[in-house]
Amino acid sequence: MIFPAIDLMDGGCVRLLKGDFGQRTNYDLDPVKVAQGYAASGAEWVHVVDLDGAKNGQSSQTELIIEIAKDAGLKVQTGGGLRELSQLHRLINGGIERCVIGSLAVTNPQMVKFWLSELGPEKIVIALDINIDKDGVPRPATKGWTEASPQSLWSILDLYAGSGLKTILVTDIGRDGVQSGSNVELYEQIMADYPTLDLITSGGVGTLKHVKELKMLNPHGIIIGKALYEGNFTVEQAIKC
Repeated sequence: MIFPAIDLMDGGCVRLLKGDFGQRTNYDLDPVKVAQGYAASGAEWVHVVDLDGAKNGQSSQTELIIEIAKDAGLKVQTGGGLRELSQLHRLINGGIERCVIGSLAVTNPQMVKFWLSELGPEKIVIALDINIDKDGVPRPATKGWTEASPQSLWSILDLYAGSGLKTILVTDIGRDGVQSGSNVELYEQIMADYPTLDLITSGGVGTLKHVKELKMLNPHGIIIGKALYEGNFTVEQAIKC
């Protein structure tokens, strides 16, 4: 399934290069209209990131995200700065289908496990945004990708065994926004080692060839952001390829 992405800062659409807030591209696009366009092209979901919230640790654009959910005719999964259960309730009650938990999934897994039990696994996606270290080990980054975790991706996933966790989103930060292809080998390993988890891939897609390579793995979802903004291909083409 294709998940077109909308990254928000200051109420507008942006993209970062490798998660660097200093390498930001602004797009003169209305987020609601962008989402409506994705729906018209055949998308069923949209992935919305509150980058202000991710950077500052406090969700900043809840009302805009709820507006997207109400007006676009798409299922919305969203994250960025979600730190309190009340924030998740506000989003879900506003029509958001799934909440994406990033930093807290690494720094406070016990709390996230509680949220899973309270809301149900269908309402939560754990986002693990990773850098590959010099030894080839994938390690999650936290606080809007500004801090590194000493733990590996594998140790974090193992922490959630038996928690009911259903869906994970994994981004290779080094490939995000670069459009040079995704880390297919990493995703293949995740799916082999954790077959009960639904994997959503993110980072690196720049061409339809890249989409096809990921589709061969048959993940739960493929997030595409900058390639759509830049007009490399359309959502409809990505769905059909």
